[in-house]
Amino acid sequence: MGNLLTEKDKRTHMCGTLTAKNIGEKVCVMGWAQKQRDLGSLIFIDLRDRTGIVQLAFDDATDREIFDLAFGVRAEYVLCASGTVRQRGEGAINKNLPTGEIEIFVEDFKVLSVAQTPPFEVVENSNVNAELRLKHRYLDLRRPDMQQRIIARSKISRIVRDYYAENGFIDIETPILVKPTPEGARDYLVPSRVHKGKFYALPQSPQIYKQLLMVSGFDRYIQLARCFRDEDLRADRQPEFTQIDTEMSFVTADDVMKMHEGFLKRLMKEYMGIEMTEDFIRMPWIEAMERFGSDKPDIRFGYELTDLSGVLANCGFKVFARAIENGGSVRAINVKGGARFSRKEIDSLVEFVKSYKAKGLAWLKWSESGDISSSYAKFLTDEENEAIKTTMGAEAGDLILIVADKNKVVFDSLGALRCECAKRMGILDPMDFKFLWVTEFPLLEYSEEDERFYAMHHPFTAPMDEDLQYLDSDPGRVRAKAYDIVLNGTELGGGSIRIHDAGIQSKMFDVLGLTKEEADVKFGYLLEAFKYGVPPHGGLAFGFDRLVTLILGLEDIRDVIAFPKVQNASELMTKCPSEPDPKALDELALAVTVKE
Repeated sequence: MGNLLTEKDKRTHMCGTLTAKNIGEKVCVMGWAQKQRDLGSLIFIDLRDRTGIVQLAFDDATDREIFDLAFGVRAEYVLCASGTVRQRGEGAINKNLPTGEIEIFVEDFKVLSVAQTPPFEVVENSNVNAELRLKHRYLDLRRPDMQQRIIARSKISRIVRDYYAENGFIDIETPILVKPTPEGARDYLVPSRVHKGKFYALPQSPQIYKQLLMVSGFDRYIQLARCFRDEDLRADRQPEFTQIDTEMSFVTADDVMKMHEGFLKRLMKEYMGIEMTEDFIRMPWIEAMERFGSDKPDIRFGYELTDLSGVLANCGFKVFARAIENGGSVRAINVKGGARFSRKEIDSLVEFVKSYKAKGLAWLKWSESGDISSSYAKFLTDEENEAIKTTMGAEAGDLILIVADKNKVVFDSLGALRCECAKRMGILDPMDFKFLWVTEFPLLEYSEEDERFYAMHHPFTAPMDEDLQYLDSDPGRVRAKAYDIVLNGTELGGGSIRIHDAGIQSKMFDVLGLTKEEADVKFGYLLEAFKYGVPPHGGLAFGFDRLVTLILGLEDIRDVIAFPKVQNASELMTKCPSEPDPKALDELALAVTVKE
């Protein structure tokens, strides 16, 4: 009965696997004490491991030394218990527990490790503040719901590897120490001790390496790749994350989409038990923007955008008319049943769209009783007001919400507003899985601030063949052979067919403002490889953390990552990042200057 395991202490079962079929068997279990209940002549201990809980029983027939040891057990003590599985007493069966019919009458018992009182109770669905949970993440991860999420992640990763292996993909690791990238999110830099003053970067993605693997003739590549981006965090973003990263040779965009759609259908069937037989919807980017105001639309509900510019172009309300005159638009959504929103709730929606740079939000509320109140109706003629209601298909019980501004502001604000309204109306079901391909993205986006074009995805994305003619004359018009996979308003992944023609790649660099010399410095090794025969190729990368989060119906990717970072990219448990040892800085020939 010491605290050390011996050769005779062999665990025979995990706690949650025992059932009535084991009655009469001698078993040995190990785990953590969930709780101890002292009933005088009886002691019960709920023992927990990752599979569940089993009840340990001690009574008058128990060896006195063992009984006294059990009396001293507290929550989170680590225990080893051997004994006989027996039926629980009448009235003591717990139907809510898989092991609720049985208990273990303990005949040998060890406390392997004692525990202080934890800062919070280790139970499912804890409402303890997130910072405290993350500071003691090892305790948080003992909670059954957290363990099930991490185990689910492992199961899903196995489905990933099986599916792609069966379809001829080769699992290849690419470097973690790479050349710093010239554009996009910020790199995490790693100083070189050997090459003084020079730095590696941690990879934002294996993009160039996987293209080089296609040049190398591997044909199909996959990797569960660790990626790093030094950018501001959100609920669905971490500074280090995992991608299901793929690339395929001799393919079209249709081939790539069908392959990865097959994976998602396999995942839904094997993990969720949901059979998806129909092809996923494919929607051009421009249609997604005009109907949903977003390039990652949630299609579980309506509230689609409607363009009112045609019926309001000559109206006397300056807010609407001026937006149209300046090349923008007036668009609206009809929140069916939204008339139940109070004036205070509508005012909060007005503030909501301002965070998307909208100057305001016009609204019309048509109550079930037939009363109409509006922020704009008095500025329009009766004919114009009727035209809005007719165009919007409005009826009693509806709420019309209108934004007038530049198109980007209109799309961003209404796209977010329709999702916010759906959330407030309580019509979003996380277990209603609606997948969607968004295709034909713009190849480039123009920065008014920098007065230049940037690649919307990356500079290796191929233009659509019919748009090549516009690369010189009207670059903003060129569409890309790019595609994103979207689930319930979240981008799960994205990819494209890559440029494999050296002439088109050079033209792309030119449009992006890179001289031949700059292109050689930044991408010379890729351009050199392209001289030796490049297959047409393309690929896609899923955000693995996001995928697992959505499949489990969760909202925060930190719930499926064992040791995540918080908003400021720090880890509360180990208190990293931290200041380096001065000797290490000296070895690296680095000095740290702290800016005021």
